[in-house]
Amino acid sequence: MPTATREGFRPDIQGLRAVAVAAVVLDHASIPFVRGGYVGVDVFFVISGFLISSHLLAQLETHGRIRFASFYARRARRILPASLVVLVLSIVGAFVWVPPLLRTQVLSDAVATALYVPNYAFAVRGTDYLAESTPSVFQHYWSLGVEEQFYLLWPALLGLVWLLSRSRVAIGVVLGVLVSASFAACVYESFHEQPWAFFPLWTRAWELGLGGLVALVLRRRRAVLPPLTAAVCGWLGLTGIVAASVLFTADTLFPGYAVALPVVATALVILAGGTATRWGPTPLLGMRPFQFVGLISYSLYLVHWPMLVLAQAAVGYYTPLPVWATALLGAAAVPIAWLLYRLVEDPARRAPLFARARPRRSLLAALGGALAAAALAVAGIAGTALVPLATDRAVASTVPTSPPRATPFVPANLTPTLRAADDDNPSLYDDGCEVGYTPSVPHPCTYGAQGRPRIVLFGDSHAAQWFPALQKVVDERGYQLETQTKSACASVDTRLEWANAPYVSCDKWRRNVIAQVRANPPALVILANYTDPDFADPRDTTGQWERGLESTIRQLSDVTRVVVIADTPDLRNSPTVCLSAHLDSADACGRPASFALDAPGRPAERAAADRTGVPLLDLTGYFCSADECPAIIGNTLVYRDSHHVSATYSAELAGVLGDRLAPYLAPA
Repeated sequence: MPTATREGFRPDIQGLRAVAVAAVVLDHASIPFVRGGYVGVDVFFVISGFLISSHLLAQLETHGRIRFASFYARRARRILPASLVVLVLSIVGAFVWVPPLLRTQVLSDAVATALYVPNYAFAVRGTDYLAESTPSVFQHYWSLGVEEQFYLLWPALLGLVWLLSRSRVAIGVVLGVLVSASFAACVYESFHEQPWAFFPLWTRAWELGLGGLVALVLRRRRAVLPPLTAAVCGWLGLTGIVAASVLFTADTLFPGYAVALPVVATALVILAGGTATRWGPTPLLGMRPFQFVGLISYSLYLVHWPMLVLAQAAVGYYTPLPVWATALLGAAAVPIAWLLYRLVEDPARRAPLFARARPRRSLLAALGGALAAAALAVAGIAGTALVPLATDRAVASTVPTSPPRATPFVPANLTPTLRAADDDNPSLYDDGCEVGYTPSVPHPCTYGAQGRPRIVLFGDSHAAQWFPALQKVVDERGYQLETQTKSACASVDTRLEWANAPYVSCDKWRRNVIAQVRANPPALVILANYTDPDFADPRDTTGQWERGLESTIRQLSDVTRVVVIADTPDLRNSPTVCLSAHLDSADACGRPASFALDAPGRPAERAAADRTGVPLLDLTGYFCSADECPAIIGNTLVYRDSHHVSATYSAELAGVLGDRLAPYLAPA
C-alpha cells in the first residue's frame, strides 16, 4: 500500500491506488452502492506484488543477487513510520473511548499489530471482517500484516530460485505453482473456516503473486499487448474493479471464487498499462485528483479506520453512526492523511539520518519503534485491568419473576461478572457435546442415570443455552437428558447459510438426528432455536421458518411427544460491553422489547405450533416487561453475548421451565 518512488513511475498505478483506497473508505463509511469496497485491499495486494517483484527482478537481472539488508531497510522506512504513528495514536484513543470490557482485547490487537501478526490474531479469534458489530480499532492492519509477511519471505524465494536456475522461466513456474496453490487454499477455506481464508498470508499470497507474474511478463517486454487490445483490457479491468465494489456485499462469500474478479481485473489494468495508448484508462487514472489520492493512499488507509471506529465507540455501539456522520469522517480523513504523508510518511522515507546510513540503522529503528508501541499497548492492558467493572453496591439475589425485576446498575455481586460473561457457557461445551460447523454426524451426549425416560434437546446453540435449566429439571424429575445440538444449525427443516456459503453439513446433520430419534423414540423431544439465522434464501424468511418447523415437528410427532421452547430476546449487541461503560446506568444497556423480539422466526414458531398442535413454551415474560428487555435481573447477568442467555440465568429458570414442562413429562 505504500506509494512508489519516481523511478519507473506509472501514473495508472498511482490512479489505481486512488480507486482502491476510495472504495475501502466509502465501504467503511457505509456509503450506499459501494458495499463491496473492501475489494480495494485486493487491488492493493496486486499492486504491491507487482511493484516489489519488479524491483527484486531488476536487482537479480542487474546484480545477480538481492541486497536483502538494503531491501528490508527501504521497506521499513517506507511502511513503518506512518504505521507506528497511527498505531500509537490509536492506542491512546482506544484507552480513552473504547469501553473497558472491550479494551483489553483491542489493545491485545495493538500488540499483535506492533509485532506484525495482526492478521493471525483476527483469524484465531474467528473475526468476521464483513460483519463485526464491535470491530477492533486495529482491524485494518490485517492487510499490512499480510504484506509485511510477504515482504519478509518473497525476496528469499526469488533469490533462491534465481540462484539455482538463473532463469525467468523457472521463476515463472514457481510463481504459477504458488498462485495456484494459494488460490486453491483460499477457496477451500472460504467454504470451511472463512476467517482462515480471509486473513492468513497463505490464502492471500496468490494475489501478490499474480502481481509478480505480471511484473515478470513486463520485465521481458513492456508493451505486451497491442494498443487497441491494451485499451480494451485496461477498461475491462477497471470496470471489473468498480463492478466488484458495487455488486459485492457483506453477504458475498469472500474471498472464495469472488475475489478473482478484482484481483484479475487489477492485473489486467497493470498489464495493459505497459502499452502506451491514449484510448486506455491511463489518461483518466493520471488526472490530478486520482494522482493526489493515490499519493496519500497509504496514509489515508491508515487513518480513516480508527477515526470511524473510535467515533462509534465514543457514542456507543447501541447507536450506529448515521451515514452523514460516517461520510463526514471519511471526508475528514483526507486532509489528515495528507498531513500524515507530508509530516511523517514522506520525510521518514527520505531522512538522511537513515537513507544515507547502513541498513541496520533503519532496521534497528523499526524494531525499536515496534517494541515501544507494543510496550505502550501492554501498559494499557495493565491499566485496564485496574478499571472497576461494577459499582460498590450489592443487591439481593431474586427468584425469576414475570415481568422481571431489572437492576438499574451493575451490582458488586453480579453473577457472572462482566469479565467472566463470555465463559459462562453451558457445561456441554466443555464436554465436547456441541457439534461444530463442519461435521454432519450427530454426537449425542446423555446426562442422568441409564434406564430413565429420555428427553432429547434438539437444535442449535439456542437449544444448548437451555441445558443448565434442563439438567436440573431431569435430575429432579427422574429423567435422562440427551443433547443433539450443532452450532448455528437449527432443528428447523429449512436451508441455512454459514459464513456466506450453503450450510450443507447442517442439512445432513439435521436429517441424521431426525432419523436417530425416529429409530429410537424418546419420551419427549424439545426443539429450541435461534430465530434470526442466515437463510440461504432471504425471501419470505418467516414463511420458510414456519414451514420448516412444521416439517420437523411432523417428522417427529408421530413417534414421540414434541414441545417447542420460544426463542429468547436478541439484543443485537453485547450488553456486557455496554454495561462496562455504564456501571451506574445499566438501563441504558437494555433494549426495547419491540426491538429485541423482532426476529422473523418468532411469529413463525407460534404459527407452526398452532398448526401442528404442539405446545409452545414461551418464557419471554421472564426476560422482558411489556416495554423493555433488561440486561441485569436481580444480581444476575442475563446474557453472555448479544443473544445467548448466560448459563447462570438459564439455571435460575429451571423451576419455571420444569413447571411448564410438567404436563408433558409422562412417558409417551
